[in-house]
Amino acid sequence: MDVSHPGPDPGPDLPSGPASPPGRQRGSQAGSQRGSRPGGQPGRRTGPPDGPPPDLAVLLGQVARGDKSAFRDVYDQSAGQVLGVARRVIRDPAQSEEVMQEVLLEVWRTAARFDPATGSATSWIMMLAHRRAVDRVRSAHSAAQRELRAAVAQVDYDDVTEAVERSLEHERVRRCLASLTELQREAVTLAYYRGYTYSEVAGLLGIAIGTVKTRMRDGLIRLRDCLGVD
Repeated sequence: MDVSHPGPDPGPDLPSGPASPPGRQRGSQAGSQRGSRPGGQPGRRTGPPDGPPPDLAVLLGQVARGDKSAFRDVYDQSAGQVLGVARRVIRDPAQSEEVMQEVLLEVWRTAARFDPATGSATSWIMMLAHRRAVDRVRSAHSAAQRELRAAVAQVDYDDVTEAVERSLEHERVRRCLASLTELQREAVTLAYYRGYTYSEVAGLLGIAIGTVKTRMRDGLIRLRDCLGVD
C-alpha cells in the first residue's frame, strides 16, 4: 500500500499517556458525537460502538488517508502495548512515555508504509516501538560516553601523577615505620609527625631523654635504609 496523506498535516494532538484521547467520552454526551471526525466532518466507524474493536489493519489504511478518528482507535488499541515494549527496553518510566508518544506519531505519519502482506498491523507497530526504544537507549549511552570523555579531557594528569606518587610514598613510609620496634616507632612518630620535642617525647613515653635520642637515631637509620635514602 502506498497512499500518501492529502496535503501537510502536523498530526493529531496526543494525550500524555495511554488513556483514551479527548473526544472519546462514553455516555449520552458522546452519543451525538459518534461517527464524527475532528472539525465536524463525517467519519467512518468500522464496527458497532459496543462490538469488537475495529480491525487494526483497516484502521491503518484509514489513518494513511488522514482519518484522525481512525487514529484515535489505533491509539486506544496500541498505546498500552507500545508503552510496555518501551518499558522493557528503556526501564525509565518518563522516557518510556516519551517514546510511546513518538512511536504513535510515527504511526500517524507513516501508516501508508504498512503492508498487510508482510505481517500483522500489531507486529508492525511493535516493531516501530522496539526500534525507537533501542535508539533511545543507544542515544543515552552515546551521551554518557561523550560526557565521560569530556570529563577525562579536563583532568590535569600532572595533578593525578603527583597524587599517586604521594600515595605510594605514604604507603612506603607506613610499611617502613611498621618495621621499627615499638619504642622507635613511637619516638619517631611523636617527634617527626606530631612535632613534640625530645623532652616532651620522654615525658609522654616515661623514659629518659638520652633513651629517646638513642631510639630515634636507631629508628631513623632503619627508616633511611628501608626507604633507600642516601
